[in-house]
Amino acid sequence: MSTSESPAPTRAPRPFLLVMLGVAAVGLVVYSMWSSAASPKAPPSNQRREQARSSSQTAAGALSVRLDALKQPPPEPDETPRNPFRFYVKPPPAPPLSQRPPSGPGGQSATPGMQQQPPSAPTVPPIPLKFIGTMEQGSRKVAIFSDGRGLPVYAFEGQLVLGQYKLVKIGVESVVMEYPDGRGRQTIPMRGQ
Repeated sequence: MSTSESPAPTRAPRPFLLVMLGVAAVGLVVYSMWSSAASPKAPPSNQRREQARSSSQTAAGALSVRLDALKQPPPEPDETPRNPFRFYVKPPPAPPLSQRPPSGPGGQSATPGMQQQPPSAPTVPPIPLKFIGTMEQGSRKVAIFSDGRGLPVYAFEGQLVLGQYKLVKIGVESVVMEYPDGRGRQTIPMRGQ
């Protein structure tokens, strides 16, 4: 039996690859030479230390320290009371009486354009109920309120709610309420739950 073996193929390097490899090598050498020529060389470290030492000596010589100013007593405190824990700006003083407009008979201003306003009535606190909806019981409408404590409160028109507020009128999207003595009428819009 004869075995026929074929010789291993040998390939010669391709000329194109050799040319590309040569161009890359030349480019790398040119780049390294060009970048080293473009960047200035840093001075040696001992030369940098000497430059820093000389600049600090000139800066220290330029400073003038006045130790005698430190030995003088501090200024005396002002007469105004100080509280470092409270932010307060003192209001400006009231204008003198000579600058105020003179008042005529009955305490009214003598100038015709200026009228004194009557003292304002004390304000009534808002009703702290939330109107969350309505329902019908027979032929009557019932308003549903929440006081923020969890359970709903139901009321008809004209009825007291929680014994403190009177329900005057139930509308489509709001209710009108007031205090039992008739003060502080307020419209409360529906807010849902």
